[in-house]
Amino acid sequence: MNEHYFSSSPSGQDRRRVVDVELAGQDVQVETSGSIFSPDGVDRGTRVLLDVVADPPATGEFLDIGSGWGPMALTMGLLSPGAEITAVEVNERAAMLTQANAVRLGIDNITVQHPDDVFAGATFDVIWSNPPIRIGKTALHGILTRWLPTLKPGGQAWLVVAKKLGADSLLPWIQSMLDAKAPGEFSVRRAATEKGFRVLLVERVS
Repeated sequence: MNEHYFSSSPSGQDRRRVVDVELAGQDVQVETSGSIFSPDGVDRGTRVLLDVVADPPATGEFLDIGSGWGPMALTMGLLSPGAEITAVEVNERAAMLTQANAVRLGIDNITVQHPDDVFAGATFDVIWSNPPIRIGKTALHGILTRWLPTLKPGGQAWLVVAKKLGADSLLPWIQSMLDAKAPGEFSVRRAATEKGFRVLLVERVS
């Protein structure tokens, strides 16, 4: 799994299976497969974020960066059926599973796209992500530079990062990057620490 989950076309066998998970306070069944991130269920980092993140508003435009099989996007859809949710994912198999799981759970407000296919001017009220730290610092910084500035005024981005994988150095880098793009418009802080993970909160204040 670790070798392939961030590849666009994973080479491992597509062995589908159904697993029981809890999303948005509901016990549900979702489909997963090999060569995607966390095929056994909700990973620890994502669970930490889902446990501490503020409930999203009833409506708005939401973004899940790196959806995997869909735990964050599906949670958004269950909590906010009136929102428009974009889930971006480079792994074709994971992207198909996010869409399939939305159908399985009766969620009709999720659009799954490759990052390159998202409208360049798109902006978002809410962003959630367990970013793929293991792709390397340069690629990770590129992802965050692409998406965090798309927050609308008053919007929030919630990120979960393992402390041992550089969460504490990532926070000031995000603040510096956003200050360079829009001075005084963003604040970044640590919102929670649980089970070896930091939850970072980015807010666009103007």
